[in-house]
Amino acid sequence: MTVVAMGMPAVRTGQPSMDGRPDTPFLVDRFGRVARDLRVSITEKCSLRCTYCMPEEGLPAIPADELLSTSELVRLVVLAVRELGVQEVRFTGGEPLMRRDLEQIIAGCRAELPAIPLSMTSNGVGLEHRARKLVEAGLSRINISLDTVDRDGFAKLTRRDRLDSVLAGIRAARQAGLAPIKVNAVLMRETLGGAADLLQWCLDEGCELRFIEEMPLDADHEWARANMITAAELLNVLGARFTLTETGREDPSAPAERWLVNGGPATVGIIASVTRKFCGDCDRTRLTADGRIRSCLFSDQEYDVRAALRANASDADIATLWRGAMWQKWAGHGIDAAGFVPPERTMGAIGG
Repeated sequence: MTVVAMGMPAVRTGQPSMDGRPDTPFLVDRFGRVARDLRVSITEKCSLRCTYCMPEEGLPAIPADELLSTSELVRLVVLAVRELGVQEVRFTGGEPLMRRDLEQIIAGCRAELPAIPLSMTSNGVGLEHRARKLVEAGLSRINISLDTVDRDGFAKLTRRDRLDSVLAGIRAARQAGLAPIKVNAVLMRETLGGAADLLQWCLDEGCELRFIEEMPLDADHEWARANMITAAELLNVLGARFTLTETGREDPSAPAERWLVNGGPATVGIIASVTRKFCGDCDRTRLTADGRIRSCLFSDQEYDVRAALRANASDADIATLWRGAMWQKWAGHGIDAAGFVPPERTMGAIGG
């Protein structure tokens, strides 16, 4: 196998080792996990500049000819479902709304995969103008990233004054039939004081709120374990205003632990990816906007599927490459290890 140095993660070409792998079409790894959830990043561009995700100037642009095209994305998604056992697909970025062909990508996948859930993670900026068209194209569900409903706090964290657009996008998505909408909020020291207000807003709007512990995936590399807000600290803050009753996870592979709010039926979730890691139940496989397969957010080991596509590889050949890539998956992210090194790509470049 050849390793190509690109000033980015190590990109491998050729077939990964399959030594010891069982004879199964599914995306199994050495630890018995099976990847059934595909995350597809379709762009590195974003309309916001969240401090925990992107540098102030944005990510380096991917040349247009290095991005996966509409037809390439559709082909890989369909292959993942039909050949590899993927059962759910989520489109991410950057910000997926930055791609003008987003509706065509979703419609192409929906035409081939009428029964597969197709969802999207978005920051909601501009969604009010496209929500209905996305539903018509076949979008099943949407997650919106929203860390605070305080306008000044939002502008400081995202480096953009676009809160009104995000809130309008959430309401438009609900009106278009995408309810229930899940809201994702990254736990940050500067927004912790408004966490209860955000939860109340979500309760009033009928959204399902999930808080996420900040991970070391920021572009400025300022993350420090000692400074991050933990799930336990958040529960103390929310508990001062709401009665929370733990209910656990919906299923083992779901990352969010859930609490009933004031006896239910509404819930709030916490994805404690650092302090209560769930790597042992991970069921995800990832495809980057420039056509690399990643088995883990924190692994800099990537496999070049775009090159195979453009060399006229068959679906069977691409499926074999993908299986081999997932066979190399790590046991866990290793954040607590003494020698932990954050990945070269940031969250904005990998996709949520």
